Amino acid sequence: MRRETLLTGGVVVVVLTMLIGATAVPGALSEPEDNVRESYLDLRETTIEPASVDGQTVTLSIDARLSHRGGPAENVTVETRAIDADTGLVATTTRQSVGTVEGEREVSVRSNITVERAGGYRINTIVYEDGDRIETGQQSVQNVDALTPAYARSTVAFQRFENAGVPLDSITYRIDGVSDNRTTLNVSVYVTNAGNNPSTDLSLRLRARQADSNVIADESTVRVGQIRPGRTEIVRTQLTVPDDYNYWLDGMLLSDGVIVGTESSPANLHPTERLQENETREQVGFQSSDFEQDRPAEQGMDEPQQTSADGPGFTALIGLLAVLASALLVARRQTNE
Repeated sequence: MRRETLLTGGVVVVVLTMLIGATAVPGALSEPEDNVRESYLDLRETTIEPASVDGQTVTLSIDARLSHRGGPAENVTVETRAIDADTGLVATTTRQSVGTVEGEREVSVRSNITVERAGGYRINTIVYEDGDRIETGQQSVQNVDALTPAYARSTVAFQRFENAGVPLDSITYRIDGVSDNRTTLNVSVYVTNAGNNPSTDLSLRLRARQADSNVIADESTVRVGQIRPGRTEIVRTQLTVPDDYNYWLDGMLLSDGVIVGTESSPANLHPTERLQENETREQVGFQSSDFEQDRPAEQGMDEPQQTSADGPGFTALIGLLAVLASALLVARRQTNE
């Protein structure tokens, strides 16, 4: 009996000790606190820039900036869509896996999408966390076809006299001579290297285009060579055209066979009609014969056949007549007999 009393007393002491400890230490009997905090992801901004441009396509580099706070954001994915602005069709889609984002910080997610170099596009950015869509953003790009392909880029261009105070053309001309209703123009073209390095080997193609018919009256190609950085080169050539017409002097800068710049200036040779830039002209008395080029007679042309007495056709006819005459003579002799 004494032993049971001692055991009971020991249990009571243990229980009292636990109760006293629980009372002395606040929260000792409460449930453990959940340490996992909710995560927050915000799509702050999306920037777009061309990464590469060729003749048919453009690769756009897209930078999506995500702002994170709170607990870890797991299994984060950023999806980017390019939607044709005219048709509304999805041109291309790309997905970038970010993984887990922790801490209060900003994360840059870059992706590249390739689209046709035409028209405009809406760029949609969608942020997923563990498969759930949590943020969306939209940007747009226009006139993608205006981007210059890499092969057509050059630091050399026709000089622009924007601060001259008076209208000046980058293509000028003076009359060098007149003979046989044809005028020789001495044409000067101003081209400038706006880059930091010497230009590559360039050539200039110049043509005189009759204003009303667009007939090319004459053309010339001149080697430009290298131009030092920040310098302007004056390229000169001659064109010979028929009198009493107005012309557009069209200049084309070529680098390795690719046109990298164009320019056009008027040349007024008609006594009463005058051309101005961005002007539509009335018809004048255009004669195509004035623009015929003197060419040597072509060789190897078949001459028309002539029939002579010695020809094969005439000989066969004579033979046939001789046979008929002989037959008639034989028949008469037989009758007389």
